[in-house]
Amino acid sequence: MTEPTEPIAYDPAVVEAQARQRWADRGTNRVDLAQGASPYYALMMFPYPSAEGLHVGNLFAFTGSDIHARYQRLRGHTVFQPLGYDAFGIHSENFALKVGKHPMDLIPSNIANFRRQLDRAGLMVDWERSVDTTDPAYYKWTQWVFLQLYQRGLAYKKAAAVNWCSSCKTVLANEQVEGGACERCGTVVEQRFLEQWFFRISEYAGRLLGNLETLDWSATTKQAQRNWIGKSEGARIRFRVLDPLAAAGSAAVAVTTEVATTVTEIEVFTTRPDTIYGATYLVLAPEHPLVEGITTPDQRGTVEAYQSRAARQDLVTRKSTKEKTGAFTGAYATNPATGAPVPIWVADYVLMEYGTGAIMAVPGHDERDFEFAQVFGLPVVRVVAGEGQDASTPLDGAAYVGDGRLVHSGAFDGLDVGAAKRDVTAWLAAHGHAEPVTNYRLHDWCISRQRYWGPPIPIVYCDACGTVPVPEDQLPVVLPHVADFKPDDSGVSPLARHEAWYRTPCPTCGASARRETDVSDTFLDSAWYFLRYPSVPRTDVAFDAATTRRWLPVTTYIGGNEHAVLHLLYSRFITMVLHDVGLLDFEEPFTRFRAHGLIIREGAKMSKSKGNVVNPDEYLEQWGADAFRTYLMFLGPFEEGGDFRDAGISGVRRFLDRLWASVRDATTAGAPDDEVLRKLHATIKKVGEDIPALSYNTAIAAMMEYMNVLRKGERQCHRDEVAPIVSLVAPFAPHIAEVLWDMLGRSGSVFDGGWPTFDAARLVSDTVALVVQVGGKTRGTIQVAPNVTQEAALAAALAEPGIAKFITGAPKKVILVPGRLLNVVV
Repeated sequence: MTEPTEPIAYDPAVVEAQARQRWADRGTNRVDLAQGASPYYALMMFPYPSAEGLHVGNLFAFTGSDIHARYQRLRGHTVFQPLGYDAFGIHSENFALKVGKHPMDLIPSNIANFRRQLDRAGLMVDWERSVDTTDPAYYKWTQWVFLQLYQRGLAYKKAAAVNWCSSCKTVLANEQVEGGACERCGTVVEQRFLEQWFFRISEYAGRLLGNLETLDWSATTKQAQRNWIGKSEGARIRFRVLDPLAAAGSAAVAVTTEVATTVTEIEVFTTRPDTIYGATYLVLAPEHPLVEGITTPDQRGTVEAYQSRAARQDLVTRKSTKEKTGAFTGAYATNPATGAPVPIWVADYVLMEYGTGAIMAVPGHDERDFEFAQVFGLPVVRVVAGEGQDASTPLDGAAYVGDGRLVHSGAFDGLDVGAAKRDVTAWLAAHGHAEPVTNYRLHDWCISRQRYWGPPIPIVYCDACGTVPVPEDQLPVVLPHVADFKPDDSGVSPLARHEAWYRTPCPTCGASARRETDVSDTFLDSAWYFLRYPSVPRTDVAFDAATTRRWLPVTTYIGGNEHAVLHLLYSRFITMVLHDVGLLDFEEPFTRFRAHGLIIREGAKMSKSKGNVVNPDEYLEQWGADAFRTYLMFLGPFEEGGDFRDAGISGVRRFLDRLWASVRDATTAGAPDDEVLRKLHATIKKVGEDIPALSYNTAIAAMMEYMNVLRKGERQCHRDEVAPIVSLVAPFAPHIAEVLWDMLGRSGSVFDGGWPTFDAARLVSDTVALVVQVGGKTRGTIQVAPNVTQEAALAAALAEPGIAKFITGAPKKVILVPGRLLNVVV
């Protein structure tokens, strides 16, 4: 007897191997980018290929994106869903140092392991168009992106205060500092001044903020970007530093004439120009360039000691510390509103990177200024009075930060705060002391990293020619394989120790020159990768113009909210720059973005220390990829996440077992059951609405509910009752769906078979259930036509023995509530 070609029982290992082989043989996942109809670019965030392999959070994110992409293909789109590896950066380098391997040897094996796991998970990825950020063929174009910005004055180098981790031996972004310590290793972070390369993203702040209103993105993601960009309306006000003799005559302080008497002005930015009459002192950041020039000799030692102390603090701690410290410079400035002299202090709660690095302190109406004034005995003046308050109302030991009207403010007394902001700014501007400005919290992007594992920045320094960009035809500047790649505490990249690499002819004059030895931030690698995918494997351009016009911007991007700010913001910025250059015809890269949630396990966050990390390989082996994928999506709303509990996956596996058996045993004899078909069409409608909304858990629940109807009493189902469910389940469990599609005798791939349609007429039931009450008590239900008349409904009730026995004689009254109730009064 001939052996059956398909297993009798559902065996995930066999079925999934068959499906993968069919996809490979048929080229199911290869995409015709040139001719495919209705292009749909579905993007998922590419992973960092760690040595530990994929974690369950990766698969949760990738599966959710894959379901959406597969659904769009079933809807008739040509779907391009690429995936690559974000493999440069400190994580890879630190791990290589820890295990004693070179990252150039470690990363390829990590990527091979990731690829194995991703294939096993059944993602619909066109692997012919993958990228690896550590491949010179890729980072050649990352360096090219840098040059586009440099050539337009958007890349520059300057000395700047940075957070430095002495253990990781690198600069940290503010977001990488937690409680004054490095988030990676826990080492206390210090502040250093280093020469760094920056991108002028601040020049794009207005566009980056304004365009958010046009984007179809998760609301939380857009709000996170608004907060990060941080628009504020205010005024830039100038305070003239007093000549030391004038200051001495105006205030009882001892100063000498050794300080220069040239006119100096201190600029401050404030969102509360209305409170200038209450500005009783100024504060400069310790690193402000004017500090040295205005500090009097008798205060110089105190100020310099304070500057040294502040320099040892990281920027995040300076922003968050509650303790107020400072040093008086000995200098004074004139308040342009009152004409009074105000002392000038330095304090670490003012940062050079924010605003102008100087503030006018209004202790009566700012909590930080009030606390500082209390510590150092500085005057506090009320200039805003709230409801029920006036100029004489004491501040009661705290700054008043509410709304109100101006007091102690000369001609502006009585104005409400909103009007006063406008009028005071106009008055100061008319007298040459201020101008209205819009300010942003967003600061320029520091892209320099003093590490080894990254793309070298394509700049050469020549004694004769100065700073020279590497010509495009000399790209890539290849990262050399050096054995000694461990960073040190000098703040200089390990590449600076390898003269044979950094010595190079000047591209302009040919003289001996020196390469830039910093490498670029990994966020630059990921800020443009979506542009590269469709143009792989072209080597002559970063992205093909015609292909890019056809496929971009990205249709839907799904990723983690941990990247809601920096990655998405930097990608938007780079896209805007390339648009302005004329290389792109769009300025927003992602038409639609949705952030997925996070999963926990048994009610707790997963961590190695707790021993509760889900190893995907174990679950893929035990349950199969389809069951694992479907269970991950069944945990809860995709955009919220859920709680992974081992006991739950068995229910999903039973659902797939029943689906397999239903197709295997389906009959073509007779006709489908009308009630089953009605439920089928309702399920098609429900799942077709839920998947685009990323409501995967409710879509799965609807399919399980239909399976219960389909197999009620273990009835044998008709093929027409079960065939459509194969297509519905395909985005979630693609392997079993592909094999069942073949079992049904269908040609090609299930993903080219189209999405089932529902008949709206079948969603309307032929009968409705009426509750029958007799004498005010429920006596049963009857099935009647939706438009049944009162007389017909009564006749149906009387035909039911269990109801008729309670109706003796002619009813006194009959009340019909259509579709709900028949009330018989006896």
